[in-house]
Amino acid sequence: MSSFLLFGIAAVAFAVAAVLTRRFLAPDSVFHILDQPTNRSLHSQPVPRTGGVALLVGFLAASLAAYAIFGLSTTALWITAIGCLLGMVSFIEDRFGLARRYRLAAHLLAALALLPAGLVPTQILVPGAVLPLPMIAIQFAVLLGTVWMINLYNFMDGMDGFAGGMAVFGFGALGVAGWLHGSAEFALINFILAASAAGFLLFNFPAPKARIFMGDAGSTALGFFAAACVLWAEREGILPLWAGLLVFSPFIVDASVTLARRLWRREKIWLPHKTHYYQRFVQLGWGHRKTVLRGYLLMLVCAGAALQGARSSGRDDGLWLLAMCGALYGLIAFKVHLLERMTGRN
Repeated sequence: MSSFLLFGIAAVAFAVAAVLTRRFLAPDSVFHILDQPTNRSLHSQPVPRTGGVALLVGFLAASLAAYAIFGLSTTALWITAIGCLLGMVSFIEDRFGLARRYRLAAHLLAALALLPAGLVPTQILVPGAVLPLPMIAIQFAVLLGTVWMINLYNFMDGMDGFAGGMAVFGFGALGVAGWLHGSAEFALINFILAASAAGFLLFNFPAPKARIFMGDAGSTALGFFAAACVLWAEREGILPLWAGLLVFSPFIVDASVTLARRLWRREKIWLPHKTHYYQRFVQLGWGHRKTVLRGYLLMLVCAGAALQGARSSGRDDGLWLLAMCGALYGLIAFKVHLLERMTGRN
């Protein structure tokens, strides 16, 4: 697969996503569905929330073009189909509403679909070691982790430019890893995802405010794609599992730590809230633009660390990379707590 064709197909994804996102801004569009602000929102005016539909259509159009030109493996087709179906279910939720049990059932079915695709690792590698886990425990961890990735991506889609930016940096990094490894199809799928997200991001970036939101259709699908592509990278030897998770750790860490804090405080975790670290930075006066740009820098650092981890074969190198990123997250949490204490928000 030539570089020209690869980036040409990615350009198709970008163009389709951008054109449709712009179209959905128009009040006469059937996909002009407004997100009404609540006391838990960071926005104060109604904003269209169907940008994720445009993103997925861009991804699907480019994937079909790739299939027509090159053909795609069963794994690529399976991931594409399940992710888009999950996006469709989530769009129905956005448009008409679904009971929580039906949403969770759809998430679980999407996670279960990874089993017949052969995306469950036979062992869990950490830098320099293999975790002694039975296969049933690994399968359970994959299912639970995929459902959590779907939901956490949705939880983190609460600030202008944030979820779209994570998709650009995250899938872009996976695409680079696949290209360097010589896995052209893996690289292509991830570059298409990154390009589709970039087309949506043109209208979602805070300049000064986002003109459209992603909605559940985009965020849940991207969460699934992130989990599936990380597992795919591990299976193909492109990135070890820990490095793939490191790519998306800006979302994984914030959502997981916030959930743990809410459980510790015995809060009702299924209710909306504004206690994610990125939300706290916005409320401390940083605003959407400053917070999201700092977030992009963090995403770039984590992506670079993950790519370095893929090139490194030594145990100590991997441990140092994880320690560095862990220390960085510790500093971010400390800064939030310090600022809140100084401003009386703690």
